[in-house]
Amino acid sequence: MPIELDSAWDLHPQVSVRPEPFGALLYHFGTRKLSFLKDRTLLTVVQSLADSPSVRAACVTAGVSDADLPKYARALDTLVISSMVIQRPVTPSPVIQRPVVESPVAERAS
Repeated sequence: MPIELDSAWDLHPQVSVRPEPFGALLYHFGTRKLSFLKDRTLLTVVQSLADSPSVRAACVTAGVSDADLPKYARALDTLVISSMVIQRPVTPSPVIQRPVVESPVAERAS
């Protein structure tokens, strides 16, 4: 499933990130999978997901150029496949109930 750049994604809650000089190690405690991020910019993207409204915004925060965006999207696709990154649930907007205002009715003469 390709990652949707304009939707919100996040690191899986069971994933631990350990920054390293080469990038980072990601360990998923649920699946026991280990992933290597070989790029510090990708680490910044992954760390920015929680505070960003979309993947695209996280990439902008990390300084990813438009030309490099497809490369980072492919890297994130790999993290999605391994369940390191998950789509953030969509929370429905609250429904505001407006009070019903009855229109004044003119009294009829009998």
